[in-house]
Amino acid sequence: MWFKNLHLLRFTQPFTLDPEQLDAQLQGRVFRPVGPAEPATTGWAPPLGDDGQPLVHAANGYIMLCARREERILPAAAVREVVEARAGEMEEKSGRKVRGKARTALRDEVIMEMLPRAFTRNSRTYAYIDPTGGWLVIDASSPRKAEEFTALLRQSLDSLPVEPPPLTSMPAAILTAWLQSGRLPAGFTLGEECDLRDPGEDGGIVRVRRHDLGTGEIAGHLEAGKQVSRLALGFEERLSFVVDENLAVRRLKFLDVVQEEASLVEAATAAELFDSDFSIMTLELSRLLPRLVKALGGEAHSTTDAGKRDAA
Repeated sequence: MWFKNLHLLRFTQPFTLDPEQLDAQLQGRVFRPVGPAEPATTGWAPPLGDDGQPLVHAANGYIMLCARREERILPAAAVREVVEARAGEMEEKSGRKVRGKARTALRDEVIMEMLPRAFTRNSRTYAYIDPTGGWLVIDASSPRKAEEFTALLRQSLDSLPVEPPPLTSMPAAILTAWLQSGRLPAGFTLGEECDLRDPGEDGGIVRVRRHDLGTGEIAGHLEAGKQVSRLALGFEERLSFVVDENLAVRRLKFLDVVQEEASLVEAATAAELFDSDFSIMTLELSRLLPRLVKALGGEAHSTTDAGKRDAA
């Protein structure tokens, strides 16, 4: 349940649905297994993973959601092999090459025949809504996965007024300044990883892993004009993560002190344990997010009343 990635979106209007109202809205797009002739299906699943449970899980003012996707896996090489064999047979009979629209139609026909026999793969994407803080936080490892989640939520609610946090500064410039000076805002520390990008046309990237970022080698790259596009950071000895120039957080880890606090909670059921972990996770992230946004220049404007409280 502990998030490993953070795709951050700000509500541009207050989120006013309570958990019961939100659950009712999601019922129209409940997950169902993929059909024999379908490439994929996506829908809402209970965050606790049990059939019959609500489609939302609320604790301490935060609301957890889970989007489930099932897709049929057709290896491109297998499709191509069948298409080539069929095209060869057709060309031998007709004496003409199978090209253009005819080849596309043949490929579509092959895919429809192969789909019912294809293996399926399931994946889940979790997110939580912070109505008070004005955040939608998605545990997505790529922009595509985040967009799939927001598209499903937008379809379920008819509208979804969110946007990336409107920062006043370019995060790359601030991350570069931190690495150059070694001076970070209170609570933040440098990790041992960064990506340095050449702002020129070639856009060459130097990737540094498990390395002291205060060395002369790193300084040389910065003096040559490279900018930081990804930087590993620690926060108050409770969290570690990598943040990039688009404010995407990857490889988020809740460090030993947080895990020890979570282990002290006595939970009689899996639901109680989930509830406890969710509460601890969202508490930690509620401390991090406003501090991280402020450290990277702050927001150009407060998108909600809650956003104003965050920025204060």
